[in-house]
Amino acid sequence: VIVDARQGYIVPNAHVIETATEITVTLLDNRSLTAKVVGKDEGSDVAVLQVPAGNLTAIPIADSDKAEVGDFVVAIGNPFGLDWTLTTGIVSALDRSLDSAAGVTIEHLIQTDAAINPGNSGGPLLDSAGRLIGITTAIFSPSGASAGIGFAVPIDTIRPVADSIIARGRAEHAWLGVTGRSVTPAIADALG
Repeated sequence: VIVDARQGYIVPNAHVIETATEITVTLLDNRSLTAKVVGKDEGSDVAVLQVPAGNLTAIPIADSDKAEVGDFVVAIGNPFGLDWTLTTGIVSALDRSLDSAAGVTIEHLIQTDAAINPGNSGGPLLDSAGRLIGITTAIFSPSGASAGIGFAVPIDTIRPVADSIIARGRAEHAWLGVTGRSVTPAIADALG
């Protein structure tokens, strides 16, 4: 997904490029561009690539915080190698968490019933106006194929991560270092 045409920035999933030694981006007009990895963040499953700028078009971006359960969405990707596949569905749930293959919990995901399969990762999840609200990242399926439960990283999560990667080469996440605990009557008595 081209998010900055002037600078040539593209945002895929970190898991899509994690073992790549060379990356070629093929555009809808069949141009192939060599991309360099600017950085990636496994904690959000976001990466930033850069291709030579020139005659690129950035995708319009929505405010994913305004997405609501029941909103119409479109997923575009290359499931099972079938280029430029479009599927439709709705936002099924918001603020989902999912443990990634990298052993990290990805939070604040958009859940959708638009068919997402292996090969869709890194593709756009669009709202009814064709604006980017997320990047498809995972499915929940016992068979490994779409079972109607797919997930996307919201653009409002992606933006600060991508900005940090572009500015510093890595994502910086706040860490409070505090955990919560229910206070039972026995604990309350012990603490006075």
